[in-house]
Amino acid sequence: MQAVKRILVVIDPSQTEQVALKRASLIASFIESELHLLVCENREDYTPLLQELADQMKAAGITCGFSQSWHNGLTETINRTVVREGCGLVVKQHLRDSALRKALLTPEDWKLLRYCPAPVLMVKNSESWIKGNVLAAIDLGNHDDQHHVLHDTIVSHAAEISEMIDGALHLISAHPAPMLSSADPTFQLRETIACSYQDASAEYLNKYAITQDRLHIDEGPADTLIPFVANKIGASVTVIGTVGRKGIAGALIGNTAEVVLDQLNTDVLVLKPDDTLDHLESLLEK
Repeated sequence: MQAVKRILVVIDPSQTEQVALKRASLIASFIESELHLLVCENREDYTPLLQELADQMKAAGITCGFSQSWHNGLTETINRTVVREGCGLVVKQHLRDSALRKALLTPEDWKLLRYCPAPVLMVKNSESWIKGNVLAAIDLGNHDDQHHVLHDTIVSHAAEISEMIDGALHLISAHPAPMLSSADPTFQLRETIACSYQDASAEYLNKYAITQDRLHIDEGPADTLIPFVANKIGASVTVIGTVGRKGIAGALIGNTAEVVLDQLNTDVLVLKPDDTLDHLESLLEK
């Protein structure tokens, strides 16, 4: 996160409290990055609001620019601004869609997680992060190179945030139920699965000084266990990731992240591998 030089903050003029800006300003003050405020709107001029917010940031010692634009929808507007302004992180308030609306239309925030060429921080509430718990969610059952790189990215970002807010870093990984028919003996017994995941967690426990009481390995679906543990420890932010594929499929995020986004009460930072981010950015530049 230290490499982020500019943060894009999506401003929602309909909200009286700009919680995304509050969160972005905290991050910017710690990593000494600039902010760029964006209103995605073409029906009304919000320059006075943007100028007021930018002046507040400048008074706090944060370099801040702003713009208002619209390109075929919210997600495309944000993504084009990310590329144009060279932003390394997007911060946006997440407002839950109704069940009926989600059944009929793909929520805009899901689209943003799928197609954004930068990490996205979805802000769920205005509660302070300071001295809070940070939950890093990884899949210790996947050992291929791409997953390993993504796991390192997730835990390192979570560790940075934890250090930034003087908080505690927690690690979670959900594992599957045992299957007697599995060709791998490790996955035939619950005890051997748990031991395998425990062994795989050792490098992160040692590198980031995570104690056993802050390691959460359990059986069950990730989209159920992650919100459960996040709520149990009172996490301030949850860091998750997805491994993309080549081509158009590379833009698709795993369903777990989308489901978790609505179930979590914490803020959610979603990361993708660098090659997926590069691919998405190249699509926007065409």
